[in-house]
Amino acid sequence: MQKRLLEQRWPWLVAAGLSAVAFVSMFVEIRLPGDWERRPRGSVEEIAGLRDRGDLNVLFILVDTLRAERLGSYGYERDTSPTLDRLARSGVRFGHQLAQSSWTKSSMASLWTGLYPARTGITRFDDVIPEAARMATEVLREAGFQTVGLYRNGWVAPTFGFDQGFDVYQRPVPKPLPPQVRRENPTLSEKGTDEGVIEAAVEFVRVNGAQRWLLYLHLMDLHEYLYDETSALFGVTYSDTYDNSIRWTDGTIAILLEDLAELGALENTLIAVASDHGEAFLERGFEGHARRVYRESTEVPFLLSFPFRLEPGIVVEARTQNVDIWPTILDLLGLAPPPAIDGRSRVPEILASASGRIPDDERQIAIADLDQNWGKRGSDPLPTIAVAEGPFRYVRVKQAGDRHSEELFDARDDPRELRDRRAEEPETFERLRTAADAYYATQPDWGEAPTREIGELELNLLRALGYQIP
Repeated sequence: MQKRLLEQRWPWLVAAGLSAVAFVSMFVEIRLPGDWERRPRGSVEEIAGLRDRGDLNVLFILVDTLRAERLGSYGYERDTSPTLDRLARSGVRFGHQLAQSSWTKSSMASLWTGLYPARTGITRFDDVIPEAARMATEVLREAGFQTVGLYRNGWVAPTFGFDQGFDVYQRPVPKPLPPQVRRENPTLSEKGTDEGVIEAAVEFVRVNGAQRWLLYLHLMDLHEYLYDETSALFGVTYSDTYDNSIRWTDGTIAILLEDLAELGALENTLIAVASDHGEAFLERGFEGHARRVYRESTEVPFLLSFPFRLEPGIVVEARTQNVDIWPTILDLLGLAPPPAIDGRSRVPEILASASGRIPDDERQIAIADLDQNWGKRGSDPLPTIAVAEGPFRYVRVKQAGDRHSEELFDARDDPRELRDRRAEEPETFERLRTAADAYYATQPDWGEAPTREIGELELNLLRALGYQIP
């Protein structure tokens, strides 16, 4: 972190002395830490007016493996996320956001297309998004946006079809890890940190920022449990190091926002922060993700921040999901999403929540889906599904043979969702079970997903992320 601070301009201004700052500030504007927060104050009415602006850009930050309830703005007691919490306080926070899978490739395919995994067909390690798929990036590029993606997770590589609609889609060249940086997952071998993504992003805006742009940054330091001495605030257990890494990643995002503020880019940029899945910490006897679709690995944050501050910010308490992200952003820009998708714009819920009204469709369901055999060659599907409706979550886990387990949780008096309530809520249980059955009857929109051979070198790179691929 010391290296990060030395690379910024503001510590040297502070070191020059408060008297000098006071004198100079009479004549010029001085940029200080947190300057990105100095956006003008706005109103709810201005949200609806964003679609009439011809200069609005989109910064989409995807923090891989970020569990919502580990952020202060989602009620966590530790100070893991001061930057993200400030974005939430002055923008929109979606309080109950469901990822469509607990595995990156399947989850991100749903996020970009607005379709559930059963309709994308992207459920196995060798599946490829077909060219016939309609991505949100294609809508933006056709509307005149430069579309740039910078990623570090191999599951969203262009060889799996994730480059559709992007003018530039690159994995930044990794740099050696600074000596003060720690990485607590010993299975990982990837070099570099997210700071390489941030540097490339800022340079893009510096050179090409005059034209409208979408900038997608897929950050991976949290997935790798990476942090340094300054962000090592919360202990040494597996769960503690995860919190340390959130704090590190939060600081990385702060540097990005300060650099963009210095370039004047935040004055016309819509910022979205999301995640592909969460992380389990032995709540049900296992750790990590890509194994089940319980709340700990599928409840994720979604934040929106505008070119102006809202005071106070807005909290949308209705159930929402990652397939809603791009329909919502496109609606804010005045663009139509691809037709017949599972997601929908949540701008009505934003405006309703701002006025204290409760949306009419609180009982809309949301789906999370995972093939537990996604990484096993030649194996039959072994699906698990979660159907969320308001405070309820139905979970079905298929096991070997014809066996499966079913549970129903009620977050109102069981926020960690550990107690099965199906005997107490039989009607809800049957309704959500029927919804799960209907979901499994769904067919992929473009037929069976194409596949490709993955070489041993690439498989080793994916294994280096901690995934078990035979």
